Amino acid sequence: MMGTGTTGHGPNGPWDARDGRDTTGRLLRAATGSGARLIAEAAALVQGWAVLADPIAGAVYSAPAAAAADGVHAAAAPHDHPYSVQLPAAGAVLVLAPAPATPAEHTGHVAATTAALLEVRGQRAAELRGEQMRLHTTLLRLLLAGHADAVVDALGGGAYTHVTVYRLTGEDTPAAHQVLWRAVRPTLTPHADACTLLGRLDGELVVAEVHRGSDDGRILRLVSRVCERHGLLAGMAGPLPLAEMSTAYCDAAAARHSATPAHRIVPADAIGAPRLAPLLPAAPYARWAAAVLRPLDPAQQHLLLVWLRTGSKPSAAEALGLSAGTVRARIREAARLLDADLEDATVRAHLLLALRAPAPADSDAAADSDAAAYATSGSGSDEAALRNAGEARLEALPGGILDTGAVRAWAGGLVDGLEPRLRIALICWLRHHARTAPAATELHVHRTTLTTWLHQCADHLAQNLADATVRAEIHLALRITRCGRDAPADLPRRGGRTYRRA
Repeated sequence: MMGTGTTGHGPNGPWDARDGRDTTGRLLRAATGSGARLIAEAAALVQGWAVLADPIAGAVYSAPAAAAADGVHAAAAPHDHPYSVQLPAAGAVLVLAPAPATPAEHTGHVAATTAALLEVRGQRAAELRGEQMRLHTTLLRLLLAGHADAVVDALGGGAYTHVTVYRLTGEDTPAAHQVLWRAVRPTLTPHADACTLLGRLDGELVVAEVHRGSDDGRILRLVSRVCERHGLLAGMAGPLPLAEMSTAYCDAAAARHSATPAHRIVPADAIGAPRLAPLLPAAPYARWAAAVLRPLDPAQQHLLLVWLRTGSKPSAAEALGLSAGTVRARIREAARLLDADLEDATVRAHLLLALRAPAPADSDAAADSDAAAYATSGSGSDEAALRNAGEARLEALPGGILDTGAVRAWAGGLVDGLEPRLRIALICWLRHHARTAPAATELHVHRTTLTTWLHQCADHLAQNLADATVRAEIHLALRITRCGRDAPADLPRRGGRTYRRA
């Protein structure tokens, strides 16, 4: 597309073939340097401003920098800028705004030559892109294998300390990879305080922003735009220390399981941290969590957290990069160490609370002492302390911890107003870990009927029932507000095939 240039906007001065040769020579010399130099030379030649605008990245190059916003707006709405010139170039839009006295022929020549040179630079970059993408994928695998120092050396030896990880999935992942690569313009030469790695691992698009502890949000904005444009779902984790790349990688996958078309990118810290937790009395809550989790090491706790976040063992195995059998075995071992039935919905909800509990403020030794003191309720006997410490169990939260006004107000605000049939059906479905078939069998309703009711529950609660953490919150809220049995036998019946009795 091309605007009207300066026709009718100012006097056209003399312009001849020699001017064209000189202009082309200046643009060629600038193009051998960089895209930024080429755009700057084009702006100087038209005595105005020039911007290369990308629909995802915004202003790729701008001369002067203050013209970036005007250039992006002109590319998106050319009719609002009739005296500028817009031409497609290298997957983006070249926008030139000449001075009023610049001849229209001169402006058109500069625009056409600059666009052609940008296309040549783009083709050259495309020829090298495959090799660069393979290198990025290799560096990502090295980071996941724990070779952070080697990766930092390959990135130029910058003082990189942290990483933010994004994992994207969807049918249009290959096209999104190309678009995001062009928008990010990744380079292994340190730029500012961050370096971005992009690669496709096992069918997923993985983006790792390696930086020095501060994330300016630029990559997050680009990933969000790409997800919206290509219909992808994404999880984000970080910033975390480079040494914890594998943890960030797992957390990003767990977060992605909570993404929906309405919320296509989900940060890891937005899940697994129930809104109930901040309402609980801090001291007894932290002490109880420290006591019940004492048998587990950090790796076991992280595995359980990923499992509870994703909602299933196969999904946890995918996020952790392990086999489903290995995850099942490790969960069984954790259940043995915790002496708890991890197939019970209430136990799982309590375990999620324990894993997300704030760490005790004191040192580990002091935390152990506090946990023992909490369990013994002031007993000075060592034998009683050892005996009562075992009373901190996942099956029950500390006495009175859910009886506060704030907790009951939260629970009521979440689930009050549900019709009896919806409440009973939801409780049964949650008890069966969101499996519709066994819940429908226990309720003696058709699976289609139960699915319809669950959609009604989701609409009434304004919650995403596909999110395992949300389900854990709702399960606890229903228990807190229970005033009757809420049993399948109490389900109101209307007769007919859909509501057949036991």
